[in-house]
Amino acid sequence: MFSVVRQVSRARTSLPLRATRPCRSVVFGIPFHRTLVTKRYTEEHEAVTFDDSTGIGIVSITDHAQESLGDVVFVDLPTVGSVIGKGEPIGAVESVKAASDIYAPVSGEILEVNQRLNDEPNLVNRSAEAEGWLCKIKLSEPGEMNNLLTLEGYVKSYES
Repeated sequence: MFSVVRQVSRARTSLPLRATRPCRSVVFGIPFHRTLVTKRYTEEHEAVTFDDSTGIGIVSITDHAQESLGDVVFVDLPTVGSVIGKGEPIGAVESVKAASDIYAPVSGEILEVNQRLNDEPNLVNRSAEAEGWLCKIKLSEPGEMNNLLTLEGYVKSYES
């Protein structure tokens, strides 16, 4: 058995080296574009994940916020199609401890809301920044993302 493996490995190493072509932006014959997905935070405990290729941001509350709130029992979602400005209230989260308003971290049009939260508000507790997202916004001013906090800046904002 060992000699067979040795023979195969020798055969592969004896193959002549070929020049390779530079890699193109094509996968399985389909052209693709690189995208940049950025996640930023507000001091009010909202997070937005922005995809620069689509111009869409996904808004959620932070994991730290859901921990502070406790068990979420109701989520008030914004209206699809509404145009909102940065800092405007877009909904609320109610828990057994307290209620908290949600503010738009960026300006734009509400494209979609997470309907699952109507039946499963505790999804915010289980996965605040992923499955428990609140809404998708088509950003009207993508540059507003630069004014939001990085993860490090956000952590410093509530630790101090």
